[in-house]
Amino acid sequence: MTSGRAPRQPRVAGLLLAAGGGRRLGGRPKALLRHDGAPLVERAARALWDAGCARVHVVLGAGAGEVRAQAELSGCVLVDNPGWADGMGSSLRAGLRSLTGTEVRGVLVSLVDQPGIGPEAYARVLDAFTGETSLVSAAYDGRRGHPVLLGAAHWAGVVAVARGDQGARGYLRRHSGEIRLVECGDVAEPYDIDTGADLGRLRPGGAR
Repeated sequence: MTSGRAPRQPRVAGLLLAAGGGRRLGGRPKALLRHDGAPLVERAARALWDAGCARVHVVLGAGAGEVRAQAELSGCVLVDNPGWADGMGSSLRAGLRSLTGTEVRGVLVSLVDQPGIGPEAYARVLDAFTGETSLVSAAYDGRRGHPVLLGAAHWAGVVAVARGDQGARGYLRRHSGEIRLVECGDVAEPYDIDTGADLGRLRPGGAR
């Protein structure tokens, strides 16, 4: 699953956190929820390619074997997180560690359960990359959200504090003055698929 578009930022990877077990969804892995005829993980990975990421790493956890079997993720680096039940922080740590030794100097972090965010928003944040010290976040009506772009200079700091379901939140709070916000509210909606009530936002049919 690679995009025909030339990479906009050849030094930035996409990192898709897709390990969640969907506890409030009856234990259905979020990665395999379907939207417009395809699993959420497949759609989100494709969006990262289409935005111009040089490579895409996908962190899997709950139902990892099913995800590998059911989703078209060719071209992606699949990262297993056996500690996925500990929360998003463990997946973020696993994903950042998987980038060690690669050529990329920045990473665009996205969440599998936000299908309202697509390649347009990803590309806007990706375009704000300026180097290893970059710290960029999408904003929605001025409020920080996903995706978040972390230059390589920030990875060790994020790994040191990412615990539970906080992800990079604590690190970003401490470095709030360094974050460049990129408004994406006109091209994306930052809702999450967390509960049964949220499933109504998913369109089950449609073209892949």
